[in-house]
Amino acid sequence: MAWFKKIKAVKTEKKVKIPEGLWVKCDSCKEIIYKKEIEKNLQVCPKCNYHFRISAEERIVYIADVGSFAESDSDLATNDPLQFVDSIPYKARLEGNRSKCSLREAVIYGDASIHGRPAVLAIMDFSFMGGSMGSIVGEKITRAAERALERKIPLITVSSSGGARMQEGMFSLMQMAKVSAAIARLKETDVLYISLLADPTFGGVTASFAMLGDIIIAEPKSLIGFAGPRVIEQTIKQQLPENFQRAEFLLDHGMIDLVVERKELKSTIFKLIEHFMPVRTEEGS
Repeated sequence: MAWFKKIKAVKTEKKVKIPEGLWVKCDSCKEIIYKKEIEKNLQVCPKCNYHFRISAEERIVYIADVGSFAESDSDLATNDPLQFVDSIPYKARLEGNRSKCSLREAVIYGDASIHGRPAVLAIMDFSFMGGSMGSIVGEKITRAAERALERKIPLITVSSSGGARMQEGMFSLMQMAKVSAAIARLKETDVLYISLLADPTFGGVTASFAMLGDIIIAEPKSLIGFAGPRVIEQTIKQQLPENFQRAEFLLDHGMIDLVVERKELKSTIFKLIEHFMPVRTEEGS
């Protein structure tokens, strides 16, 4: 009887091994893209122009002249003023982020040049505790502003943050006033302050130095606001407009000045510096 039984051929599927780290899935269009293609495009999706979140070190490469950045106060670190413990102790959380990001804090700052023009850069990194602003972040931003004031050169900040750092309580909230006061001193002396908002920028950072720039620039489709859209909808009991809190929406409603693609940022910042702080000749000074 075995002659009449159909024997099913077993198909063996060949598994294609794809090396890890070679392909990236875009968070916006969901396309799978060759990683090196994205890197060549300054971490921007070539399919839909989605701007991936990048580290502070990468940001420096894209904005500053090669080899011009000199970091200041790299040794500053918080001393955990509240001895805060949530699911884990605050100190343990800090150490975990430091080993993951190779940074001591959520911001780095220092002197740099942009097409030969000197400037002070202060750049936040969202990968370090969501770019939250604690006492050391506020201190570094303040020192960056004071450095720009001392040298009479432009200050450029790049914000990418979820807001104030809850583990430092009132010490974190106090940074909003301190940093805002330092920015105000720049305005009194006509030192240019350019604020670049990257995805995402929220909370106490938005409510302080991020929105105090003489010129406020945002990368395309960046989420920018104080409270998140879900919180706002629950509060006002209304559905928010489409693309609410996106950079383009804020531009249309007068909250920011420019939306600039990453590949154009360096040249745009340079043009703004040249326009608002032209180099004075001896005759014109």
